Order: sequence, then C-alpha cells, then structure tokens
Amino acid sequence: MFRNLPKVTKNLLIINTIIWFAAFLMNRMGNDTLMNLFALHFPSGSEDSRFRIWQLLSYMFLHDDTRIWHLLFNMYTLAIFGQVLERVWGGGKFLFFYLFCGVGAGLCQIGAQYVQFSYLLSRFEPDSVRTAFDMYTTVGASGAIYGVLLGYGMLFPDSRLTLIFPPVSMKAKWFVIIFAAIELLSSLGTAVGRGDGVAHIAHLGGMLFALVLILFWKKRRKMYEYHD
Repeated sequence: MFRNLPKVTKNLLIINTIIWFAAFLMNRMGNDTLMNLFALHFPSGSEDSRFRIWQLLSYMFLHDDTRIWHLLFNMYTLAIFGQVLERVWGGGKFLFFYLFCGVGAGLCQIGAQYVQFSYLLSRFEPDSVRTAFDMYTTVGASGAIYGVLLGYGMLFPDSRLTLIFPPVSMKAKWFVIIFAAIELLSSLGTAVGRGDGVAHIAHLGGMLFALVLILFWKKRRKMYEYHD
C-alpha cells in the first residue's frame, strides 16, 4: 500500500514520522528545542512568549511524543483519504489544500484561546494570566486531517465507509457529520472547564477552512482542475 501512495501523501507520512522520532529522542535527552521553536504557542504579548509566525505552519508536522496513537491516527487517516484527494486534484493542489486547512486550524485555535485570554485578563492579575497562556502549546496534523476528511465527504458523499470499531457501515457524508458533531460537543465541554487536552477547536477549524476552500473552488468551477 505504501509503495502505491501518491508522492505528496507519501512524503507527508515520511516527514511526520521522522519528526516524531526526532522529537521523541530529543525529549528523552532533555532537549525540547523542536517543541519550543516549532510547536504553536499562544501570542500572549509577554517577553516570555515563544510564539513565532512560522509556527502556524510548522506545528502540524509535530505530534505528542508521549502518545504515539496521535501520530498513528493522523497518518492512517491521511493515507486512506488523502491519497484519494491527491489523485483527484493532483499533488500541488492537494498540498495547498492540506496546508491551508492546517494553518486555518491553527488560527482558529489561537482565536479561541484569545477569547479566553481576554476574558481572564479582565478578572485576574495580567502577568499571571500571560504566564499561564505562555505554557499553551498546540501540535499535530489533526486540523489538516479533519479538513481532508471533510474534503473527502464533500467529493464522495455517498461512498460507503466501514468503521473498525464499532463495525458499522455508513455513507461518507454521515461519517463526517458525526465526527464534526463529536468535535463540537467536545469543544463545548472544554469551554465549560472539562478539557481533555485535545485541540477540538483546531479540528473544527480545519473542517471550516476546508469547507470554505471547496465552496470557493466550486463557485469558480475549479474543483476538478488538476494541478501537479
């Protein structure tokens, strides 16, 4: 299967896996340079803020080195659905779509954090709030991956997918809607203080940016314009 993957999907799998192993080894040696420089940090405005503009792109190539399932889920989903979109659109167009969704997911995550940040600034000591938010770190390709899921669901809404657990079959459009609903409910739980350490807003943001881009391409009649 890996040999038959189109080049962009294959290279994304390789890059993400190599970076995960590099981060794993470096963190075990007490070196957190990769996370400090390339994970997405919140732009708190303090002197200690580690935010850099390139992190909106680089964060999607990093994954939590303590949870390999985070990497495996994203790469498995990319391999299954990403290759389909790449074969339809070509490598160049698919790569743009993937990165657009990932950057959009990062912007949505920062936007949600900023709302919370502004609220807390007005009620607590500003320096302590900034210090707390300077610790916020977002990593993972999930925002881009959720964009890929939505893209597949919009291009092939009636194709049937079978889940491993539970072993049920459904149309792609319902699969995507269910995933979006789960992320929406989970994000509401985070908003009321029941966070689980997952960037649900980033997942929804990736789907939102995918929706906007696909609707734009449809309007301009460029949905199936091939770019390689």
